[in-house]
Amino acid sequence: MVEACRILVGPLGGQEELAMKRHFLFVFSLVTLGLPALAAADLDALMQDCNGCHGDDGVSQWTDMPTIAGLSEMVHVDALYIYQDEARPCADSDYRQGDTSRAATNMCAIAAELSEDDIDALAVAYAELPYVPATQDFDADLAAAGEAVHAKQCDRCHSDAGMNPDDEAGMLGGQQMGYLRTTFAQYADGSREQPKKMKDKMDALSADDVEALIHFYGSQQ
Repeated sequence: MVEACRILVGPLGGQEELAMKRHFLFVFSLVTLGLPALAAADLDALMQDCNGCHGDDGVSQWTDMPTIAGLSEMVHVDALYIYQDEARPCADSDYRQGDTSRAATNMCAIAAELSEDDIDALAVAYAELPYVPATQDFDADLAAAGEAVHAKQCDRCHSDAGMNPDDEAGMLGGQQMGYLRTTFAQYADGSREQPKKMKDKMDALSADDVEALIHFYGSQQ
Protein backbone atom coordinates (compact mmCIF):
# COMPACT_ATOMS: atom_id res chain seq x y z
CA MET A 1 0.00 0.00 0.00
CA VAL A 2 2.85 2.40 0.77
CA GLU A 3 4.34 1.82 -2.68
CA ALA A 4 0.92 2.44 -4.26
CA CYS A 5 0.73 5.68 -2.29
CA ARG A 6 4.12 6.76 -3.61
CA ILE A 7 2.95 6.14 -7.17
CA LEU A 8 -0.31 8.03 -6.68
CA VAL A 9 0.97 11.11 -4.90
CA GLY A 10 4.47 11.38 -6.34
CA PRO A 11 7.56 12.55 -4.45
CA LEU A 12 6.69 14.92 -1.63
CA GLY A 13 9.59 14.37 0.69
CA GLY A 14 9.92 14.54 4.47
CA GLN A 15 6.94 15.03 6.72
CA GLU A 16 4.51 15.86 3.90
CA GLU A 17 5.16 12.52 2.21
CA LEU A 18 4.79 10.67 5.50
CA ALA A 19 1.48 12.42 6.24
CA MET A 20 0.17 11.64 2.74
CA LYS A 21 1.10 7.97 3.16
CA ARG A 22 -0.75 7.82 6.47
CA HIS A 23 -3.82 9.43 4.88
CA PHE A 24 -3.72 6.97 1.99
CA LEU A 25 -3.48 4.02 4.37
CA PHE A 26 -6.46 5.32 6.37
CA VAL A 27 -8.65 5.87 3.28
CA PHE A 28 -7.58 2.54 1.79
CA SER A 29 -8.58 0.70 4.96
CA LEU A 30 -12.00 2.33 4.91
CA VAL A 31 -12.85 1.42 1.32
CA THR A 32 -11.31 -2.05 1.13
CA LEU A 33 -13.97 -4.79 1.21
CA GLY A 34 -13.77 -7.69 3.60
CA LEU A 35 -11.77 -6.14 6.40
CA PRO A 36 -12.37 -8.10 9.62
CA ALA A 37 -14.46 -6.21 12.15
CA LEU A 38 -12.97 -5.70 15.58
CA ALA A 39 -15.03 -7.53 18.18
CA ALA A 40 -16.89 -5.23 20.57
CA ALA A 41 -15.19 -6.84 23.57
CA ASP A 42 -11.75 -6.31 22.03
CA LEU A 43 -12.52 -2.67 21.27
CA ASP A 44 -13.81 -2.14 24.81
CA ALA A 45 -10.61 -3.60 26.23
CA LEU A 46 -8.49 -1.31 24.05
CA MET A 47 -10.52 1.72 25.09
CA GLN A 48 -10.31 0.83 28.78
CA ASP A 49 -6.54 0.74 28.44
CA CYS A 50 -6.56 4.17 26.75
CA ASN A 51 -8.90 5.54 29.39
CA GLY A 52 -6.48 4.41 32.09
CA CYS A 53 -4.38 7.44 31.17
CA HIS A 54 -6.77 9.69 29.24
CA GLY A 55 -9.75 9.49 31.58
CA ASP A 56 -13.26 8.04 31.37
CA ASP A 57 -14.48 8.07 27.77
CA GLY A 58 -11.22 9.77 26.78
CA VAL A 59 -11.91 12.95 28.81
CA SER A 60 -8.80 13.94 30.74
CA GLN A 61 -8.86 15.12 34.35
CA TRP A 62 -5.10 15.74 34.48
CA THR A 63 -3.34 18.84 33.22
CA ASP A 64 -0.52 16.95 31.50
CA MET A 65 -2.81 14.50 29.69
CA PRO A 66 -4.84 15.40 26.58
CA THR A 67 -8.50 14.67 26.08
CA ILE A 68 -8.94 12.37 23.08
CA ALA A 69 -12.74 12.14 22.98
CA GLY A 70 -14.20 14.05 20.04
CA LEU A 71 -11.04 14.10 17.93
CA SER A 72 -11.76 13.52 14.26
CA GLU A 73 -11.06 10.04 12.94
CA MET A 74 -8.27 11.35 10.72
CA VAL A 75 -6.50 13.14 13.57
CA HIS A 76 -6.66 10.08 15.80
CA VAL A 77 -5.45 7.70 13.07
CA ASP A 78 -2.63 10.02 12.08
CA ALA A 79 -1.46 10.42 15.68
CA LEU A 80 -1.32 6.68 16.29
CA TYR A 81 0.66 6.06 13.11
CA ILE A 82 3.04 8.85 14.11
CA TYR A 83 3.59 7.11 17.44
CA GLN A 84 4.14 3.81 15.62
CA ASP A 85 6.84 5.58 13.61
CA GLU A 86 8.30 6.96 16.88
CA ALA A 87 8.19 10.37 15.22
CA ARG A 88 6.80 12.13 18.30
CA PRO A 89 8.16 12.30 21.88
CA CYS A 90 7.00 9.35 23.96
CA ALA A 91 7.40 10.11 27.65
CA ASP A 92 6.53 7.33 30.09
CA SER A 93 3.31 7.82 32.03
CA ASP A 94 1.82 6.03 35.00
CA TYR A 95 -1.74 4.82 34.68
CA ARG A 96 -4.04 7.36 36.31
CA GLN A 97 -7.01 5.10 36.99
CA GLY A 98 -8.10 1.47 36.79
CA ASP A 99 -5.26 -0.87 37.67
CA THR A 100 -2.69 1.73 38.67
CA SER A 101 -0.22 -0.99 39.67
CA ARG A 102 0.52 -1.55 36.00
CA ALA A 103 3.99 -0.50 34.87
CA ALA A 104 4.33 2.94 33.35
CA THR A 105 4.08 2.97 29.58
CA ASN A 106 4.20 5.42 26.68
CA MET A 107 2.36 6.07 23.44
CA CYS A 108 5.07 4.62 21.19
CA ALA A 109 4.93 1.30 23.05
CA ILE A 110 1.13 1.27 23.02
CA ALA A 111 0.83 2.16 19.33
CA ALA A 112 3.38 -0.50 18.40
CA GLU A 113 0.94 -3.16 19.63
CA LEU A 114 -2.00 -1.88 17.57
CA SER A 115 -3.06 -3.31 14.22
CA GLU A 116 -4.55 -1.18 11.45
CA ASP A 117 -7.98 -2.53 12.42
CA ASP A 118 -7.36 -1.55 16.05
CA ILE A 119 -6.40 1.97 15.04
CA ASP A 120 -9.39 2.43 12.75
CA ALA A 121 -11.81 1.11 15.39
CA LEU A 122 -10.37 3.34 18.13
CA ALA A 123 -10.50 6.40 15.86
CA VAL A 124 -14.17 5.82 15.02
CA ALA A 125 -15.13 5.11 18.64
CA TYR A 126 -13.47 8.18 20.12
CA ALA A 127 -14.67 10.45 17.30
CA GLU A 128 -18.24 9.53 18.24
CA LEU A 129 -17.76 10.57 21.87
CA PRO A 130 -18.46 14.17 22.94
CA TYR A 131 -15.54 16.52 23.38
CA VAL A 132 -15.62 17.93 26.92
CA PRO A 133 -13.52 21.09 27.47
CA ALA A 134 -11.48 21.11 30.66
CA THR A 135 -12.48 23.45 33.46
CA GLN A 136 -9.26 25.12 34.56
CA ASP A 137 -7.80 28.35 35.89
CA PHE A 138 -6.56 30.87 33.34
CA ASP A 139 -5.49 34.50 33.20
CA ALA A 140 -8.22 36.58 31.53
CA ASP A 141 -5.81 39.25 30.26
CA LEU A 142 -3.53 36.65 28.73
CA ALA A 143 -6.53 34.87 27.22
CA ALA A 144 -7.64 38.12 25.56
CA ALA A 145 -4.15 38.63 24.14
CA GLY A 146 -4.12 35.03 22.97
CA GLU A 147 -7.40 35.48 21.16
CA ALA A 148 -5.78 38.16 18.99
CA VAL A 149 -2.76 35.93 18.29
CA HIS A 150 -5.06 33.04 17.41
CA ALA A 151 -7.11 35.17 15.01
CA LYS A 152 -3.96 36.29 13.20
CA GLN A 153 -1.86 33.12 13.19
CA CYS A 154 -3.99 30.06 13.89
CA ASP A 155 -7.66 30.48 13.02
CA ARG A 156 -7.31 29.51 9.37
CA CYS A 157 -6.50 25.89 10.29
CA HIS A 158 -7.93 25.80 13.85
CA SER A 159 -11.29 27.51 13.49
CA ASP A 160 -13.87 28.07 16.24
CA ALA A 161 -11.12 28.75 18.78
CA GLY A 162 -9.52 25.45 17.85
CA MET A 163 -12.65 23.44 18.68
CA ASN A 164 -13.93 22.47 15.23
CA PRO A 165 -13.34 18.73 14.64
CA ASP A 166 -14.12 19.19 10.94
CA ASP A 167 -10.81 21.04 10.59
CA GLU A 168 -9.03 17.71 11.18
CA ALA A 169 -6.30 19.68 12.90
CA GLY A 170 -6.63 18.54 16.49
CA MET A 171 -8.55 20.11 19.36
CA LEU A 172 -6.95 23.11 21.07
CA GLY A 173 -9.75 25.03 22.73
CA GLY A 174 -10.62 23.51 26.09
CA GLN A 175 -7.61 21.21 26.01
CA GLN A 176 -5.57 20.72 29.19
CA MET A 177 -3.16 23.65 29.53
CA GLY A 178 -0.25 21.61 30.87
CA TYR A 179 -0.46 19.37 27.83
CA LEU A 180 -0.64 22.39 25.52
CA ARG A 181 2.42 23.94 27.18
CA THR A 182 4.43 20.75 26.69
CA THR A 183 3.28 20.41 23.09
CA PHE A 184 4.23 23.98 22.19
CA ALA A 185 7.67 23.39 23.74
CA GLN A 186 8.12 20.24 21.64
CA TYR A 187 7.23 22.14 18.48
CA ALA A 188 9.70 24.86 19.42
CA ASP A 189 12.61 22.47 20.01
CA GLY A 190 11.83 20.39 16.91
CA SER A 191 11.10 17.13 18.72
CA ARG A 192 7.49 17.06 17.52
CA GLU A 193 6.87 17.02 13.78
CA GLN A 194 4.67 19.63 12.14
CA PRO A 195 3.79 20.71 8.60
CA LYS A 196 6.05 23.40 7.14
CA LYS A 197 3.29 25.99 6.97
CA MET A 198 2.60 25.44 10.66
CA LYS A 199 6.30 25.62 11.52
CA ASP A 200 6.52 28.99 9.78
CA LYS A 201 3.65 30.23 11.94
CA MET A 202 5.14 28.77 15.11
CA ASP A 203 8.57 30.26 14.43
CA ALA A 204 6.96 33.70 14.25
CA LEU A 205 5.53 33.41 17.77
CA SER A 206 7.28 34.88 20.79
CA ALA A 207 7.31 33.15 24.17
CA ASP A 208 4.67 35.66 25.32
CA ASP A 209 2.51 34.81 22.28
CA VAL A 210 2.68 31.11 23.13
CA GLU A 211 1.73 31.64 26.75
CA ALA A 212 -1.16 33.87 25.70
CA LEU A 213 -2.40 31.22 23.27
CA ILE A 214 -2.28 28.58 26.02
CA HIS A 215 -4.47 30.75 28.27
CA PHE A 216 -6.83 31.53 25.39
CA TYR A 217 -7.32 27.86 24.54
CA GLY A 218 -7.54 26.97 28.22
CA SER A 219 -10.37 29.48 28.66
CA GLN A 220 -12.64 27.88 26.08
CA GLN A 221 -15.75 26.04 27.19
